[in-house]
Amino acid sequence: MNLKQWCLLGVVGLLGAGIGWGLSVNLSPRNGITPQTVADYLHAVIEGDRSFYTQHVVERMEAMLIVNASEHWKEKQGLPLPAQFLSWVSKHLAVDEEPFRYRLLSLWPINPQNAPASREERQALEIVVKLGKPFHRQILIHQQTYFQAIYPDRAVSRACVSCHNSHQKSPKRDFKLNDIIGGLEILLPLPASGG
Repeated sequence: MNLKQWCLLGVVGLLGAGIGWGLSVNLSPRNGITPQTVADYLHAVIEGDRSFYTQHVVERMEAMLIVNASEHWKEKQGLPLPAQFLSWVSKHLAVDEEPFRYRLLSLWPINPQNAPASREERQALEIVVKLGKPFHRQILIHQQTYFQAIYPDRAVSRACVSCHNSHQKSPKRDFKLNDIIGGLEILLPLPASGG
């Protein structure tokens, strides 16, 4: 990838991380906005960034035969797949605290890290896939209460469908455009009650 492509990728990533961090700080449950509203706003920003990256960077670069998205993008000097882009940005949020966390989940993960972490998480994801609607609840992780929201993650582009259907590690290979291929989990820490 040339310098111009790296700059474009960096700008999109920083923009999404900055907007997400700003929303989480300014719209936190402490300031009277419900955790569900904060999660909905974060979801809209995350999905907007990923859709823009998928449609206006990945698909455009591939159509112009400039560079392809690849699972091994670093070695092949290509673009990260949209799922890798989302994962990279979520892991590299430049904030001192963790005002929120997010990740992709799937009942049919290519990457084992995207599998549900517990029986309860699997059941919540099954509900999301079945109903096509977000799932919300409070959960406890390491003595911290979180608001958990899981949103349907749809195959919105040809790149999503072709990757999931052709990958050698994919346990499901019959996805079509707009199918739910998993979920996007957002975790918001909630203030301690009492005292």
